Amino acid sequence: MKPFLLTLLIFSISLQSLWAQQTQKPALHGSSWMAITGKPLAATAGAMIFEKGGNAVDAACAMLAATCTMWDTLSWGGETQLLIYNPKTKKVIAINAMGVAPTGATPDFFRKKGYNFPPEYGPLAATTPGTPGGLIYVLANYGTMSLEQVLAPAMKMAAGYPIEAQAANTIEHDKAQLSQWPYSKKVFFTHPGEKREAPEAGEIFVQKDLLVTLTKMVEAERKALKAGKTRKQALMAAYDRFYKGDIAQEFVRGCQEQGGLITMQDLAKWKPLEEEPLQINYKGIDVYKLKQWTQGPVMLQTLNILENFDLKGMGYNSAQYIHTVYQAMNLAFADRDFYYGDPYANSMEPMKGLLSKEYAKQRAKLIQYKKNDPNIGPGDPYPFEGKKNPYINLLKTRGYELDTTKRNFAPKHDLVNNTPDALYQERLWLGTTSVEAADKEGWVVSVTPSGGWLPACIAGSTGVGMSQRMQSFVLDSAINPFNVVAPGKRPRVTLSPSMALKDGKPYLSSAVQGGDTQDQNLLQFFLNMTEFGMNVQQATEAANFNTNQLWLSLGGTQTADREPKPGQILLNSNTKEAVRDELKKMGYKLSFGDRTSGPINAIYFDWKHGSLWGGSSNHGEDYGIGW
Repeated sequence: MKPFLLTLLIFSISLQSLWAQQTQKPALHGSSWMAITGKPLAATAGAMIFEKGGNAVDAACAMLAATCTMWDTLSWGGETQLLIYNPKTKKVIAINAMGVAPTGATPDFFRKKGYNFPPEYGPLAATTPGTPGGLIYVLANYGTMSLEQVLAPAMKMAAGYPIEAQAANTIEHDKAQLSQWPYSKKVFFTHPGEKREAPEAGEIFVQKDLLVTLTKMVEAERKALKAGKTRKQALMAAYDRFYKGDIAQEFVRGCQEQGGLITMQDLAKWKPLEEEPLQINYKGIDVYKLKQWTQGPVMLQTLNILENFDLKGMGYNSAQYIHTVYQAMNLAFADRDFYYGDPYANSMEPMKGLLSKEYAKQRAKLIQYKKNDPNIGPGDPYPFEGKKNPYINLLKTRGYELDTTKRNFAPKHDLVNNTPDALYQERLWLGTTSVEAADKEGWVVSVTPSGGWLPACIAGSTGVGMSQRMQSFVLDSAINPFNVVAPGKRPRVTLSPSMALKDGKPYLSSAVQGGDTQDQNLLQFFLNMTEFGMNVQQATEAANFNTNQLWLSLGGTQTADREPKPGQILLNSNTKEAVRDELKKMGYKLSFGDRTSGPINAIYFDWKHGSLWGGSSNHGEDYGIGW
């Protein structure tokens, strides 16, 4: 080889290596513990618990409590779902702390009010609170500390903390809606009657009512311990005070006063559930997701489909790679939109068939090599578990969804001049957070809590914002027969933590905020690491793309607000012109954004060196601390 060509080759390789190593934020390293979440103060809360001897479950509970106290992306009346790796049993377990639809929540009730979907905001959007019960359950069964210990950072924050600009500005932006609800006005309008009624960034934000509620829960625990109860019994005393005692009474009173449906019986009957997660193996890696009351199985289905393609050979974010992954996601989302729902309300969801490798091969054959398919619809997975599809006739009546003139719809709040507008970006990033924790004993926790985000309707003098997750139900069985609203039923939610094991040991734990994009982003993050060899920080920062060829789970009460948009793809602004041109030829409608993923938080387990790597996206407020 000629010297100048050799020099050029070495220079080219050096540039590629330099590019591959550069990230806007450094990777986190630790050997004892790792705490990552959506708010810097909340990550500090996790670090405080670790430093006091708590395990990863204790730290995750403290981070969850802190983020709930900071609003914006969630609050105490929302919902929580977790994956936990238990080093004692060497198994991954799932915790379902999703609230349920209250008494009176029926399709007819909402249709009479003019809705095609339950409302986005307000008391009629509320399911029963799940987060307090979920936190107490996991702390009682897998943590080591008391409720008083893990709530201490959140209680100090409720007594007053410097509110960050994002939450403060969101309050001001949403004040027209917040002003409808008297208890929300009381908490959020720290400058009533002034031009800016919301707190200013850095202002000490005090939540007296919430502090009283948290104090009552701690008092119940103290009283039980003083009476000789066990740690677990004392924790359950706090649980009972929230769901059956005076906190519950005030929550229900405040909810119903503002037009909500939740009853004392609804709260008393609800309980968190421990489940066995769903799982597939992708090229030797066991990937775990929550059950079909979430959208989590979408990622598992998509990985099964993609296993039939040479993704690495296509190249990271090449046109063919983007096209193949986009099509695979659409196939899985079409199944999500029709087959996923609360398994405790209907056990006929065909999850065995949906997650079978044979079904994935059948679906993979539908992908057209050089063309977007706008007519992708649900498949029939029942034969792959030896059953007959009970909804085959219903599928046949859904012909309107295959009419591209009706499906090719862009909601007005999504696109402005072919560019995602601020509301689209807000929905992409906000409304949820994530919590990642791991310790040297081997405990690993991945959480995607949500609900009660701003603009939140607060229930009476509890200081607790109610969930808005009712909007993820449907009223029409033709859209999804498994997800029609009914009292006591869980909505099929977007919330979707991930965990993966390799050689029987923790490999990767990750979660992200962002509605319907969550499993799109987590899928690409996972492929960035497993197919393209990125480290965990590089993988969180890498450019993603999003499909909207699916039924939206959030936003809008009319069918037109939720219908799929075939071929619409959100690409990173840095996408090469050649890739753009090729995708256009394939029939895609391109839009662009500087940020095409919600903030991904993740922990990678480096067994070679006996250490932990933490990754946290380079946008949003997400933050991590390791030791």
